Amino acid sequence: MDGVTVIGLLAGTLTTLAFLPQVVKTWRSRSTGDLSFGMFAVFAGGVTLWLIYGILLGDWPIIVANALTLSLALVILAFKLRYG
Repeated sequence: MDGVTVIGLLAGTLTTLAFLPQVVKTWRSRSTGDLSFGMFAVFAGGVTLWLIYGILLGDWPIIVANALTLSLALVILAFKLRYG
């Protein structure tokens, strides 16, 4: 594995993990009042496009990071719809 791939994997790991505390907090509190549905919807759209881009390039760090980030963003959107 080359250095560029390692950097991509580390970047993807950190940006994906950044969403985990929000998901856990929202799940525990069942409160989404402070979360913007619009922001998360636009963000999920952008992440979807990054995922498609990664698939088209066949770039695994981009694919994995954005698939996981999209999953977490969709969980937050689902919480917003359910608890908001």
